[in-house]
Amino acid sequence: MNNTQTAPDGIRVNDLTVTYRNGHTALRDATLQVPGASIAALVGINGSGKSTLFKAIMGFVPLSKGAITLLDQPAHRALKQNMVSYVPQSEDVDWSFPVLVEDVVMMGRYGHMGMLRIARAEDKRLVTEALERVGMAEFRLRQIGELSGGQKKRVFLARAIAQRGQVILLDEPFTGVDVNTERQIISLLHELRDEGRTLLVSTHNLASVSEYCDHTVIVKGTVLACGPTATTFTRENLENAFSGALRDVVFGDGHTQPALSVVRGNG
Repeated sequence: MNNTQTAPDGIRVNDLTVTYRNGHTALRDATLQVPGASIAALVGINGSGKSTLFKAIMGFVPLSKGAITLLDQPAHRALKQNMVSYVPQSEDVDWSFPVLVEDVVMMGRYGHMGMLRIARAEDKRLVTEALERVGMAEFRLRQIGELSGGQKKRVFLARAIAQRGQVILLDEPFTGVDVNTERQIISLLHELRDEGRTLLVSTHNLASVSEYCDHTVIVKGTVLACGPTATTFTRENLENAFSGALRDVVFGDGHTQPALSVVRGNG
């Protein structure tokens, strides 16, 4: 993995608290830092605050307290400059809506277009390149709802690539995909990191975190631990976060524990 110790900040969250209108505080006093040009895993049980953290970074929910900076500038400015891409969970997408694959990817270019959203030659070129990169060019005229789970994931990755965001948030990218597709996605994440992008990956698939993530952020209503995977993705930290039996987890130090039984869902 890349040595990211001297890299500039990709994502920095300082003393963040998010309380919803119903009074529920989903995150309290959360602080984390993800270096630029790195991949960080975001792990925690269902309801631990992972989805709330993504919403806060994307500006979807107001902050009760704290601050977020992306690429060393305030989050709202980075968002306005289209520097942040988001790959949603499959459960958050209405797959029955009739839209072509190439149109989904073109949505990544909307922030670079004028008010009428008329695609230029450059936009079309970037969409084609993104589809080719994820191996989905031959499906560009298919309806998105006709694709398999793994193919849908790759289309939304293509949308993020076409957007050219320098910070990419991925919400459960491995849910519902086979082993081969998971390997392809991991390989693509490595390529994007090596190109200088910062990736924050929410995942319940703990078995492969040590394989592809430079850093790990562990949450449970706040940030319990954050740092290099080798020293953060540990038995002690995971037991504190999940309060369950560890099976088939490869810890950051390379030791294997015969993955944690976790509940999937929005978190």
